[in-house]
Amino acid sequence: MTEQSFPAMSGTLVEPQPAVVAPKFWRRTAPMLTAAALVAGLFGGVTGAVIASPDAAPTSTTVSAQTISNTSTLDWSAVASEVLPSVVQVNVGNGLGSGVVLSGDGKILTNNHVVASAGGQITVKFNDGRELPATLVNTDPASDLAVLQVSGASGLTPIKRADSGSVKVGDAVMAIGSPSGLQGTVTTGIVSALDRKVTVPGETRRASSVSYQAIQTDASINPGNSGGALVNAAGELIGINSAIYSPASSSGEAGSVGIGFAIPSNTAKQIVDELS
Repeated sequence: MTEQSFPAMSGTLVEPQPAVVAPKFWRRTAPMLTAAALVAGLFGGVTGAVIASPDAAPTSTTVSAQTISNTSTLDWSAVASEVLPSVVQVNVGNGLGSGVVLSGDGKILTNNHVVASAGGQITVKFNDGRELPATLVNTDPASDLAVLQVSGASGLTPIKRADSGSVKVGDAVMAIGSPSGLQGTVTTGIVSALDRKVTVPGETRRASSVSYQAIQTDASINPGNSGGALVNAAGELIGINSAIYSPASSSGEAGSVGIGFAIPSNTAKQIVDELS
């Protein structure tokens, strides 16, 4: 096979399989958007756009994997209603990411790079509008995963987990998170590839690099989605969204071009068991 080359870009590294010249990708947390920034974005070229408040908790609807046979007839609204209560926004200083609920009493899974510079200042915002303080239970920089514990939480809806080993290329998926602070954002796509080797630098110059075999998806993922859920059409977690490939822009900002990466749920479960 002839090797392909990608243009040089700012960011960290991806090493796709089969081997090609490694392109760049981003895994930054998103800056907090102010109301003024949102308004400017709306009036800067989007006509008739409305940003809906996610404060009202949606009605839970169960979707059975056995009933899913044709992606053209999937009821994504039912999937979103079921999963949104299990996905949170993780606020860290002036930045933010996403996370998934692991237990009813407030155990949260997110990316290590979301909370690496937290300095003890972490809050978690739930889909129903509640915002509670959280502490870092444990973290594994080598896998880019971290576990948080929310204070004063109860009755939460843990996310359902699927066997990521059964995921196939072409499977329908939904990504859920808080890109640029827009909590409760859902996007859909497919599994584009499996076992992509993703390698990124550590959080500090002295830290070693981070590598994992990722699920690749074309569901739109942007800064702020990190730590959020990638679910199958039954609303079950198959991966933790962690990085995107993005060509460099004149402003140096990253945006989705339909190449995103998620840490498989089986890998995440193994790490969570070690961290808890």
